Amino acid sequence: MSSSTTATTGGVADVSATPAGNARDTGRGSGLMSGPVGRNLGLVVALAILCVVGLITAGDRFADADNVLTILRGAAVLGVVSVGMTFVIIGGGIDLSVGALVALASVWATTLATQQLAEDIHWIVLVFTAVVVGSVAGLINGVVIAYGKLAAFIATLAMLTAARGLAEIIANRRTQIVRDGAFLDFFSGDVLGVPTLVIVWALVAAAGWVVLNRTTFGRRTFAVGGNAEAARLAGIRVQRHTVKLYVLSGVTCGIAAVMIMGRTTTGSSTHGTLLELEAIAAVVIGGTLLIGGRGTIVGTVLGVLIFQTLDNIFTLNNLSSSAQAVAQGVIIVLAVLLQQRVATGGFRFRRSDGGAASSGGGVVQGAPAGAVSGGTSEPGGPGGARPGALTT
Repeated sequence: MSSSTTATTGGVADVSATPAGNARDTGRGSGLMSGPVGRNLGLVVALAILCVVGLITAGDRFADADNVLTILRGAAVLGVVSVGMTFVIIGGGIDLSVGALVALASVWATTLATQQLAEDIHWIVLVFTAVVVGSVAGLINGVVIAYGKLAAFIATLAMLTAARGLAEIIANRRTQIVRDGAFLDFFSGDVLGVPTLVIVWALVAAAGWVVLNRTTFGRRTFAVGGNAEAARLAGIRVQRHTVKLYVLSGVTCGIAAVMIMGRTTTGSSTHGTLLELEAIAAVVIGGTLLIGGRGTIVGTVLGVLIFQTLDNIFTLNNLSSSAQAVAQGVIIVLAVLLQQRVATGGFRFRRSDGGAASSGGGVVQGAPAGAVSGGTSEPGGPGGARPGALTT
């Protein structure tokens, strides 16, 4: 969608809606880091450097096929949760409750009543229960944030505390054992040598990529995160969409809970501890802006792999977890600083002496897709013509 305005003071300013995924990426022209391809290429280079370090420090132990599968298997749960987190952050929100939701879903799905029902019907009942618990909790988060007008940080922090506490109450602070052998065989098995957990992660990431880049839902997510008010004026129901984003995050938490149950054969209120911080870190390292409006699933996958590979290198070299935490903190800070550098360059404008946009015109950086042509017709309003301009 696009519209153009002809200024009465001379010159023509063409204001067109930029594709939402690239709205913040065009400010630096054709620079290498100005687009998602450039950022993802940088992540690939970083991952390659880590692999070289692993080969130098750990040798064949790092390059062994079993170790590679160990890295992928360890990254699977975090990877699934990070896909949901990517949508939430691109949409301008944050979800601190994902770790607690994973614990709650795993506990609820492994209660005696649920497992008995699974024995009578099919182990898919365990999967269904975990996903429903996660989605309902996500729905509560979304409603409180979108319609209750509570800050996402506060709402999800409250859910983190409440969900973890409810999981402890249900499990009576005990670890619940998964008794269904067919369930365990499926999620601990492999297909053509690839662990089932890795395949589940790949499917979730692929579905997330399609939804984010090839559907209206994805375009609206970029729009809401880029400028919620302009998105509202463009006809997007921002509150409803926000609720959907948190439900989606809850669904990924339910899937992750199933994966943990299959890997550990347990449901516990301690599952997912600090998972929310790891997911946010992976998403940020993957190039998603914390202020919303920009991000990629591919970048998130690479961010997860970078984190897991770093963990693996530290483990193989018998380095302390404290040193590992320091290294992770440094990586997060560097990633955010790089984001700020790129984002700041993307938001610069050139204005004429009169305060209006320069007569040469150009794309308004940071505007979500559809915000211009779908906006208000009021002069000077979002998406509308400038005062003293004729709309054509």
